[in-house]
Amino acid sequence: MFKKVRLFFLFLTGATVLIMTSQTTKAETTHLILDTTKGQIEIELKPDLAPNHVARITELAAEGFYDGIIFHRVIPGFMAQTGDPTGTGMGGSGQKIDAEFTDYQYIEGTVGMARSMNPDSGDSQFFICFDGCGHLTGQYTVWGQVSRGMEVVHEINAGEPPAEPDSIVSTSLVE
Repeated sequence: MFKKVRLFFLFLTGATVLIMTSQTTKAETTHLILDTTKGQIEIELKPDLAPNHVARITELAAEGFYDGIIFHRVIPGFMAQTGDPTGTGMGGSGQKIDAEFTDYQYIEGTVGMARSMNPDSGDSQFFICFDGCGHLTGQYTVWGQVSRGMEVVHEINAGEPPAEPDSIVSTSLVE
């Protein structure tokens, strides 16, 4: 825990009075760790691009929502998708998030929010790009970028759904 100290100066008839107050702040989460059946993936969160999506993803991760969820849609050369508790691609957490589109380029390791045709239908499902995702730029909300473990992402079993799907074993949030 960190404390921010605020200083206030009051000027009263030639005398200066110094008043100090403190406010406790929580260290900011900067990375989401996915421990998967294939290994660990570290995702740098991008709250500057998608503050509402990052807030919701971190909330779900902290609750253990993603623990045990499979990668239900894995298309080689495109992306690996997860976040559906039913494993069908049709489920979610039940809370939709309005789109937060940016011009951040979808490249290898970019993490975006899955959605239906409605731009404001993002929920809990997300995908990690292999490559060939550039056409998604500005059309799907970017909320993270893989900073470590992209080789793990490339090892996730392919299929829609895969015959033997890999899963997220657990998630953690770190500074």
